[in-house]
Amino acid sequence: MAVSSSSTFTAALPPVAAGDGIQPTLAELVALRAVAQRRPPARKGRHNMAGPAQSSLRGRGMEYAESREYVAGDDVRHIDWRLTARSGRTHTKLFQAERERLTLVVADTAPTLYFGTRVRFKSVQAARAGAVAVWAAVRDGDRVAILRGSAQEPPVPPASGPRGALRVLDALVRWYARPPLDDTGLQVALDHAGRLLRPGSRLVVLADPRSIARIPPTRWPALAAHHEVVVLLLTDPLEREPPQALLPFALGDRRVELDLAQPGARLGWQREFLQPLEAALEALPRRGVRVYSLQTDAASESWLPLLGGAQPQVA
Repeated sequence: MAVSSSSTFTAALPPVAAGDGIQPTLAELVALRAVAQRRPPARKGRHNMAGPAQSSLRGRGMEYAESREYVAGDDVRHIDWRLTARSGRTHTKLFQAERERLTLVVADTAPTLYFGTRVRFKSVQAARAGAVAVWAAVRDGDRVAILRGSAQEPPVPPASGPRGALRVLDALVRWYARPPLDDTGLQVALDHAGRLLRPGSRLVVLADPRSIARIPPTRWPALAAHHEVVVLLLTDPLEREPPQALLPFALGDRRVELDLAQPGARLGWQREFLQPLEAALEALPRRGVRVYSLQTDAASESWLPLLGGAQPQVA
């Protein structure tokens, strides 16, 4: 397979047919529905609502509806202090059941993802893993949405069922066909996600390890405290185990060679590729995040056991 990188090295992609591992296709993402459906369905509550817990309702289970005057026996923790102060009479908040959980996919579109040496590009693997997450969510009865770091393109809004899934898949195909020109980074994408998520949501982050390294460590505990957070780190075998040999790369319109048999070159390679990956695999589980390293030659659904699991996992 042709090699294209974009952080330190870049190369023009040759004209190729879609679906060969360089660009994702809608057909292959739709076909992954069968893979996700082989996953055991979420347990049912006594109201026949799907959910990973024994509760009959999804997520937090309670969403603010209105306030009324306080009566004896109301939970004092739900007192509406602002309305009480304005009216001079004690009021309490009423809540309604939240029936559908949100599964939000955050797509990292950093240029470093549009690269691959085995089976498919990291960008294509990201699209495929995102599709698996979407079809698993649809099977569980969730609404699905997706966004990326962009100051111009809004998130794909939450929707349920196959129609909602197809909107997300269309975004995955568009975003991972080539690097978007207006990418503003994973940090901006997570800022957008924070405004869309509600307590009890599921957050699936598709990211290059180097993008994760730029996120402040304090960001993750706040997300994991209120949501189920899964981070999929997209990697290529060449990044993890480079040969001790002279490798050619395209740098703009020039050809350069990197001698990985030299200790200094290998050390620089490790700092660029291995250290961000290892740091994320070590740090994220301590912050309540489930994390998985997904190589380009791995099955796109191999990370599925993380969904609904009790403990973070690494691979």
